[in-house]
Amino acid sequence: MTNKSVIQTENAPKAIGTYSQAVKAGDTVYLSGQIPLVPETMEVVAGDFAAKTRQVFDNLRAVCEAAGGELKDIVKLNIYMTDLANFATVNEIMATYFQEPYPARAAVGVAALPKGVPIEMEAVMVLS
Repeated sequence: MTNKSVIQTENAPKAIGTYSQAVKAGDTVYLSGQIPLVPETMEVVAGDFAAKTRQVFDNLRAVCEAAGGELKDIVKLNIYMTDLANFATVNEIMATYFQEPYPARAAVGVAALPKGVPIEMEAVMVLS
């Protein structure tokens, strides 16, 4: 694919495996999963589940911006949580980062996530 480009920013955590932070193909950007790592230290952010969720949204925003977009350009958001009891907290925090129309979304309970974190999110963004 000749119109494929890799998105990279120092404002989000570096990839900790064999993947890119995001890949742009045409006007669509596929954002890899973000966990609550602080970009400068690559350590999990301190604090409760809410703090970790905000860090994930901040990391997603940084990758969106590096690709030339914003969070509002996300059309699909997948959220993975190790405890679905935190779903209400995610909704409350998401409402501070997004306005209607909200992206399509899935929230999935999983057994474990990298580095033992309680939440990870990946997204698809379309640039206009």
